[in-house]
Amino acid sequence: MIDEEKAQCPYCWEEIYFEVDTTINEQEYVEDCQVCCNPILVRVSVYQGSINIDTAKEDDGF
Repeated sequence: MIDEEKAQCPYCWEEIYFEVDTTINEQEYVEDCQVCCNPILVRVSVYQGSINIDTAKEDDGF
């Protein structure tokens, strides 16, 4: 199941939306910001229906 969640870009601080596959418990990938186009490192955790998204600048990492 795909869900849409929002999180903040670590570059421009705008809230942007991410599509999350809730059938995968842990995900980490790079996605460009829809506003400023900078590469965002995205970490998604899904646990008992709760979705947590962490974002970081690609060069900084987690």
